Amino acid sequence: MTFQELGLSEDILKAIGELGFEKPMPIQEKVIPILLEKNVDITGLAQTGTGKTAAFGLPIIQQVDARVNKTQVLILSPTRELCMQIAKDLTNYSKYVSGLRVLAVYGGAHIVGQINELKRGVQIIVATPGRLMDLMRRKVAKLNNVFRVVLDEADEMLNMGFLDDINEILADVPKERNTLLFSATMPKEIQAIARKYMVDPIEIVAGTRNAGAENVKHLLYTVHAKDKYYALKRLADFYPMIYGIVFCRTRRETQEIADKLIQDGYNADSLHGDLSQAQRDYVMQKFRIRNIRLLVATDVAARGLDVNDLTHVIHYSLPDDKQVYTHRSGRTGRIGKSGISIAITHLREKFGVSQIEKQIGIKFIKSTVPTGREICEKQLFNMIDKMENVKIDHSQIDTYLPVIYKKLEWLDKEELIKRFVSLEFNRFLNYYRDADKLSEPTEERGRGRRDRDRGEKGRDSRSRQRDNDGRAEQGYTRIFINLGKMDGLVPNGLIEMINKNVEGPKIPVGRIDLMKKFSFFEVKSDLAKKLIKALNRDTHFRGSRVAVELAQGKDTQEKKAFTKRVDGARKKRKRRF
Repeated sequence: MTFQELGLSEDILKAIGELGFEKPMPIQEKVIPILLEKNVDITGLAQTGTGKTAAFGLPIIQQVDARVNKTQVLILSPTRELCMQIAKDLTNYSKYVSGLRVLAVYGGAHIVGQINELKRGVQIIVATPGRLMDLMRRKVAKLNNVFRVVLDEADEMLNMGFLDDINEILADVPKERNTLLFSATMPKEIQAIARKYMVDPIEIVAGTRNAGAENVKHLLYTVHAKDKYYALKRLADFYPMIYGIVFCRTRRETQEIADKLIQDGYNADSLHGDLSQAQRDYVMQKFRIRNIRLLVATDVAARGLDVNDLTHVIHYSLPDDKQVYTHRSGRTGRIGKSGISIAITHLREKFGVSQIEKQIGIKFIKSTVPTGREICEKQLFNMIDKMENVKIDHSQIDTYLPVIYKKLEWLDKEELIKRFVSLEFNRFLNYYRDADKLSEPTEERGRGRRDRDRGEKGRDSRSRQRDNDGRAEQGYTRIFINLGKMDGLVPNGLIEMINKNVEGPKIPVGRIDLMKKFSFFEVKSDLAKKLIKALNRDTHFRGSRVAVELAQGKDTQEKKAFTKRVDGARKKRKRRF
């Protein structure tokens, strides 16, 4: 099937032809004809990079009336980066559609400029929920003429705590509109939104439900915990053309791994919540133009990143939420290309690995960390390939050749090749000359199966407990809060609650550790007392009274007392209601 056969207009065909569109991807073949023929609700199960922006974007452009200077389509996305990317794509698709205007509205940018653009009039708004809510309260984002709403990366929006915002936004849009919901996974919360706001939605699945991209190979390397960083380095060396993201669990770990890679000579940098927006944009720009080949990131910081042609995704730490693995690995193998997803684990993560295989429906290929000799061979062949394919500018080099020939005439062919290779390759040869093979860990003897299973299942809680026993980073103060995952607390919701209830400039929030019944977070030390006083005044979160206090370091008894107070407060609430 061709794009012409899908029923798209000549203006759109001309624009996408210039962008290199040749054959529609599976989700485009399924979605575009349906939207062009009738107004229906659609739920689309598709990974990032499967072409879903064009799937919903091309019909929208064709159906919007550019002569009417009012907002007709609203597209919601979880992050600034994805919001900007969707708006850019729609602008490119509508290059030859006269009068059609697309506006991206998101936090982190001056709101005055966005207000002025909305007052001028736009037909399509692409927005993050938080900034759109602000513009709606200011009466400048008017949605009473919207005939179509798109929720892109819906599961990511829920993970970031935008459920209440989505409900409020959809309540303000005409009921006669139709809704398109695209998500990589379909958790119960997404299904609840579909039941509440959609009418007999048509479900379209690109690939397998709740599964990662089919053209992604999943490799598993199991090493001793102390060898994880060395394994990462060897894998980076084994793939000379690597261009990928290394996922870590915490902001601190992310920065530590990035610093080590930089010190060891790799083109790497970090992306985490402690960076300012300007720093984040700078890092992402370097990554997009490949000045950075390894981006070390947390899941929160990497949400919504739209980068094509990633060769690898490396899970330095497995995610707590197994569905997050789908989002991570889906960043490679996009738009029909192949990719590699690598998990570097140790024995205590065995249970987490099996849970991912079970829930996501994949099978890891158990692999052995490359030896020094294997890495040297791979690097050598890569260098020879580059030499064979190098373009020669004869007009520039030929004038120097007589002098070069004269200088090297005392070397025979074999000696010349050896010296050429050694000049470029000695670093790897010297580093891996005496490098040992990283030994594969084996099950500890004397432990029964029941003990092993209990140890595996308790890994996450034990590691988080050790993290929470540590002190806050320099300049930060660690704080307890009586809310946890079972209260619906997520990092974005915590940050939003803090800044809604503390007067003045935004509070810089550092590390966040979410537990089941309570959590820990770090703030700048000079703001800690002000924050505690403000939140303890009369703050509520989803009906629960908020209580915060300074963390007391490594005192386990203090934590037990705190947990006891939390449970007591929960019981009182239950009796009250």
